[in-house]
Amino acid sequence: MFFIIGAIADAFPALGIVAAVLGVINTMGSITEPPEVLGVLIGGALVGTFFGILVSYGFMAPIANFVNKTFEQDGHYLGCIKAGLVAHIQVYAPQVSIEFARKTLTSSVRPTFTEVEDMIQNLD
Repeated sequence: MFFIIGAIADAFPALGIVAAVLGVINTMGSITEPPEVLGVLIGGALVGTFFGILVSYGFMAPIANFVNKTFEQDGHYLGCIKAGLVAHIQVYAPQVSIEFARKTLTSSVRPTFTEVEDMIQNLD
């Protein structure tokens, strides 16, 4: 999902450039007009470029980054569950399976061994 959003974010500057080129082509068709008219046409071409860059870097790229970080966090959570289940399926003792799962967590969120033991002891 976030790959699609990132690809769309990467495409918007190119669409802005296409808008600028089309604006310049439109301006060249009106080259005999006075400078006031040409200025408006050239300004319209530049607005297309600005809009493409604004949408890309101002909206779509931050959304893509947010979705990417959310998926990464969910992936770490599911990886922890997977490690515990795989260890349990391989007939390790429950405490060992929990240790396999605990080791997959990053140090910033990983409980210590004694914290896990205390939680297991207080399950009753």
